[in-house]
Amino acid sequence: MNPLYIAWQDPQSRLWHTVGQLSREKDLYTFAYTNGALASPRFKYLGRMLDLRKKYYSQTLFPLFANRILNSSRPEYRDYVRWLAMNPDKENDPMQLLARSGGERATDDLYVYAHPETNDQGELELFFLSNGLRYLDPTSLQRIERLQTGDRLVLRREHENSSDSFALVLETDEPIKVGYCPRYLSRDLCQIMETTTVQLTVERLNQDAPIQFRLLCKAVFKLPAGIALFADNEYQILDGEVLAA
Repeated sequence: MNPLYIAWQDPQSRLWHTVGQLSREKDLYTFAYTNGALASPRFKYLGRMLDLRKKYYSQTLFPLFANRILNSSRPEYRDYVRWLAMNPDKENDPMQLLARSGGERATDDLYVYAHPETNDQGELELFFLSNGLRYLDPTSLQRIERLQTGDRLVLRREHENSSDSFALVLETDEPIKVGYCPRYLSRDLCQIMETTTVQLTVERLNQDAPIQFRLLCKAVFKLPAGIALFADNEYQILDGEVLAA
């Protein structure tokens, strides 16, 4: 599958920076820091990968990321996979689980996200969990409970948001707010929305899930000519020596 990116939130500025890239070719995992790791003096390193200018490889998924996937031996694993709209009766790709879940943990400020996959129609598909649900009012939460798979949602630029100039709110047709697009995706999607339509639908509503897994969305769009996703300088890999993890 396409590479995964690792976003880190600066605890002081609250800005998100893409600090690394995780990829796999056949059975070899590779991790490398990106230029985003240099954007804040408060970022040091991830896990045991201490040198920002070296690549790391491993035949198994690095512990930093493996620990962000629920172990298949856990009794709640089947629910976890179902919440991500994946098949609990088959062995699931850990990279895919990371991409769908975001690998989020309450103990840090990291998030994992994927480069969109291309479908049979040549369109890009992007899955993400709706953010900010815990801050919504009762009307919004009640509307979320009535959503069904395939329901159309709308991405709207929230110009009145003084803390994030690229904020994208998720709304129903009424319109009623049902969350936010993750911040680390919104800048690129804002650029795409200037020239093409992003079709956003409900992929899965999980009534029995923790609130961060409640609403899984699917965005489908054609990439406009002249626009490259995740092409900013912060996504470029810092060159260096390759090390075994």
